[in-house]
Amino acid sequence: MKSTIKYAAAHPLDPYLRKGMIPHIWCTGCGNGVILNCFIRAVRDLNIDVNKTVVVSGIGCIGRITGYINMDSFHTTHGRPIAFATGVKLAKPELNVVVISGDGDLFAIGGNHFIHAARRNMDLLVICANNFNYGMTGGQYAPTTPLNAKTMTSPYGNIEHPFNLVHLAWASGAVYVARWTTVHVTRLLKSIKKALTKKGFRFIEVISPCPEVYGRYNKMGDALEIIKWLKENSVIQHFTDPSKAEIELGGKITVGEFVEKEKPVYNDLILHLKRRIKEKLEKEGKRTLVKI
Repeated sequence: MKSTIKYAAAHPLDPYLRKGMIPHIWCTGCGNGVILNCFIRAVRDLNIDVNKTVVVSGIGCIGRITGYINMDSFHTTHGRPIAFATGVKLAKPELNVVVISGDGDLFAIGGNHFIHAARRNMDLLVICANNFNYGMTGGQYAPTTPLNAKTMTSPYGNIEHPFNLVHLAWASGAVYVARWTTVHVTRLLKSIKKALTKKGFRFIEVISPCPEVYGRYNKMGDALEIIKWLKENSVIQHFTDPSKAEIELGGKITVGEFVEKEKPVYNDLILHLKRRIKEKLEKEGKRTLVKI
């Protein structure tokens, strides 16, 4: 008897996912799935060798992404993904190293690592999922929580001034800086693809909805209402002054590409320094163990 069972066709992105880890655990309406989708699509479209690509994350909702991506990945301790990624890049400069983590992880306990990696122009791509709070641990306020926004730990409104992440990245020395929301899927994909082809410290902020915690505390409605709000209140302004791209509660969100420039990357500077040291020691007739 001929079988009538129908099998679903393989998804074109299946090779880039660890099937045993799917489905993911992110909440309905969370934007992290969009970030995952855009990243692996960019890797596929650019035909990047996954065997020469490393993805690092920290603690937080988006930190789970390293468990879903089917390539070398590391889910590190809280606030340390950039420090870990720096070590990977210095030890294996031929690898593509990407950090995907959250606003709390990267800019609270991990803030020091961020500014110095940007200052050094480490050859890293950092993608930040910014949901304006610590969503995984109940919704505490974070370094990006807008003034007056309500969270579990600021029930009467946040009184701390938040970081403007694109301004911070620019001021710290990043060679590529962009901000999108998870509504801007096509633009985010193009931005990730561009960043993957550049060298130096590259930063992409992605405004990612958190309906279950941040959205609920601030009465933003369900996931569809938040998506609609983001679509209606995002203003695309390429290469505008990052210092004027502050995010205010209920205000317009400036998105786009803010910075794109070239400058020597840290790995190349180290290689140049090693050559200078070796040449100097050899000229002086001294033995050297410097390897290039």
